Amino acid sequence: RLHLRAPRAFSKVFRVGRGGDNGRSEFGVEAAGRVADHVVAASSPTSSSSPVSDTMLSMTGGGGDDAEGDVEAGKSDSKLGPNAPSPGILRRALPWYPWHRLPDHLTYLRCVAIPLLVALYYLPSIPNRNLINSLLFAGASITDYLDGYLARRWDITSAFGAFLDPVADKLMVSTALILLSGTWGAAVAIPSAIILAREIAVSALREWMAQRGLRDSVKVGFQGKLKTAFTMLSLTILLLVPEGADSIFDALYEPSIIMLFLSALVTVTSGSVYFKAAAPVLMGKE
Repeated sequence: RLHLRAPRAFSKVFRVGRGGDNGRSEFGVEAAGRVADHVVAASSPTSSSSPVSDTMLSMTGGGGDDAEGDVEAGKSDSKLGPNAPSPGILRRALPWYPWHRLPDHLTYLRCVAIPLLVALYYLPSIPNRNLINSLLFAGASITDYLDGYLARRWDITSAFGAFLDPVADKLMVSTALILLSGTWGAAVAIPSAIILAREIAVSALREWMAQRGLRDSVKVGFQGKLKTAFTMLSLTILLLVPEGADSIFDALYEPSIIMLFLSALVTVTSGSVYFKAAAPVLMGKE
């Protein structure tokens, strides 16, 4: 590439001297040796990736499956990110589907599941409605994990999806908590009030910090994810338990209530972490 861009300079550097031009000859050989050393270092598997090594690998057909996968992913859907993996079976079988929109579509499905959950909850004539509600909520909980996983794996982002995803999560959980509080009374209403109060407070804190350009200081941490897992699992189990009727799921009532109170406890501790991180700003020290 160098000799194509600057042929004269290249010929001067690498030209072996004629006759008694030993100085130029030694300079050319030394320069060639230095360039060769750099090429060997760049192509070494232990060295870090660089434009030179990447170019050499692409020219020689190296790079392994990942390089080929990136090329194939770019061919299959140009709207996926540059780090997206090679297309799988579904993407090959359904090339017409806009796969870069799948995370957003999963979020939309979670929003649609909310009115379905309410309708099924108050229609006692439907057989096995508790099981259906539980499966519906479990499916919505899975999409909550899946849309984020796919967005990271396919290296795609959506401003609207980033806004709607946490809103859909909170609406889904809040709806289930309100429905179950009306059925089971204080046993569910007390932890529900704690969870909802924390969600409102932390959401307001994040919005307030975002207005000051400090949203990253209150990012979701491990405790927040643990709280979400506890809450969704306890609600999925509690939705299985029918009211006022003998069922094989009756034994799940007490474990689900205990798990819901644990979720409320983790909710308080995780919320305190966010407010502690934002304390310097709240107290006017920053």
